[in-house]
Amino acid sequence: MPPKPRFAVLGAGSIGCHLGGHLTAAGYEVVLIGRPAAMDVLRERGLTLSSTAREPRRIAPDRLRLATGPEAAAGADYVLVTVKSAATRTAAKDLAPHLGPEAVVVSFQNGLHNPAALREALPGHRVLAGMVPYNVLQSEPGTVHQGMPGTVLTEPDEGLIAACRAAGLSMAARTDMPAVQYGKLLTNLNNALNALSGLPLRDQLAQRPWRRCLALCQREALAAYRAAGVRPAQLGPTKPAFTPYVLDLPDALFRRAAAASLRIDARARSSMWEDLRRGRPTEVDSLQGAIVRLAEAHGLRAPVNARLVELVREREQAPRDWSGPELYAELTAARRAR
Repeated sequence: MPPKPRFAVLGAGSIGCHLGGHLTAAGYEVVLIGRPAAMDVLRERGLTLSSTAREPRRIAPDRLRLATGPEAAAGADYVLVTVKSAATRTAAKDLAPHLGPEAVVVSFQNGLHNPAALREALPGHRVLAGMVPYNVLQSEPGTVHQGMPGTVLTEPDEGLIAACRAAGLSMAARTDMPAVQYGKLLTNLNNALNALSGLPLRDQLAQRPWRRCLALCQREALAAYRAAGVRPAQLGPTKPAFTPYVLDLPDALFRRAAAASLRIDARARSSMWEDLRRGRPTEVDSLQGAIVRLAEAHGLRAPVNARLVELVREREQAPRDWSGPELYAELTAARRAR
């Protein structure tokens, strides 16, 4: 029997601890590499994995291998990259001297271009695109909570998929990961809205003004996709082209038409909400900003998404929670002014 693969997780925040924690609990050798303050919390408290589907599982501090520098990835068979998009190129440069020749690098990040950036910076290494399409949040220090069911997606790799399934993660191979990433970006455009709302995801999506804001964002994104010849993958029950119409429905009709969209844990919030709460830079430039750049590259404008980039930047500097009607009026004004 071949030896179990060894894992390193670079950027051990919510997603990184979720993946690395499951693998550790299943007996795989895993090193979590993250910010010193975050690793100090795990060193003191251990790591707890919680979800709505099972009892919490606690991994004691002495079972965790923790590090703060990329040199800890030496000897890993798989390096799972979960840093924020803005840090991808720096992370790849820092990793390069420490990767073994057969090491496989897997991007589990939001945004469109991280796998390409890793491939460019790590020539000679196999780089896979991956995605965690469900909500994971640090609910309290040392605890990561999966707020909804879902399946981790990745480009085909038998060893990676077998290990993750053995660790209790639902995982599937996709050969169309670029289309999957474009499809996920449509959903991730809600991250900024949720962050500005201050509401749990379930409460935010239950309110029509917030859904109408998301519909505005998605319509701009879909127009840019059409201009670029992009066909996003369908990741939920509704085809991407129809999703804005479903979001626009009155609350009672939406609850009937999209009940699965509200099947979210009451604690679930977006990763951008978590970033703002903890005073960290957000990924809005890789989400709304990516739509703005794609639209401009094809002679279009995306004023709604552009305004949201500005509002999140303002929110990074000073706290403010918006109401759904207030933000919808703000975004429709930005659209009219284009």
